Amino acid sequence: MYNMKMVVHEEEPEISMFQNFRAASRGDAASKGRSGEDSTVAAATPGFKLFRLVAVSLGLLCILQAALNICLRLTLISQRNSLREERDELKKMNSDAMAWSKSLTEERDELERKLNNFTQHCEWVNFDSSAYCVSSTMKNWQESRDDCIQKGADLVIINSQEEQHFLLQFERFVWIGLTDSTAEGEWKWVDGTPMNESYWSSQEPNGGTNENCGEVKRIFSTNSWNDEECSMKHSWICEKRVSP
Repeated sequence: MYNMKMVVHEEEPEISMFQNFRAASRGDAASKGRSGEDSTVAAATPGFKLFRLVAVSLGLLCILQAALNICLRLTLISQRNSLREERDELKKMNSDAMAWSKSLTEERDELERKLNNFTQHCEWVNFDSSAYCVSSTMKNWQESRDDCIQKGADLVIINSQEEQHFLLQFERFVWIGLTDSTAEGEWKWVDGTPMNESYWSSQEPNGGTNENCGEVKRIFSTNSWNDEECSMKHSWICEKRVSP
């Protein structure tokens, strides 16, 4: 029995040595594994840093792009608002100008109306069975007749020497209602009646086809009629019949 115990004690060192060897082997393997992992991590570190740098750069670029887009949008909105304000201001100015132009047109028309009323107004002078009005302005023959017609009258028709003398007192060169515009040399009054009694100046009428309207030209002579171009501007005398 003693010997068996001794054998047991003698084998324990071998078992311990075996266990120590296995532990050492495991330790070496673990050490090698850790060393490999460290090498892998060490090798991967530069690539990871580059990836992180690229990712950060892309992120910054996206932020910068977004900021630029916002700035551009704000600028466009501001410009659009400014253009709208300018458009509205131009519309207002145009509206004001049109209103001002309308006001000026109305004032002009009113002044023309007053002037027309003033020029149309005249003091009628009665003689025999007619009333006579001498214009204060000058117009051509047709315009003068139109003015008389608007007054309910016509250019004067001279039927007697007494009427001729009456008209000379106005002391003006004036259109009378005598013309040969329809047929050269056939002088007629504006009412269509032929000229039966005349008071032409010496050697008148002498204008031929160029002078087709009659006027009183000489104010100190009974024979004072003259043929004149109808486009010339003179004063005129209107005549309208009145009740006797």
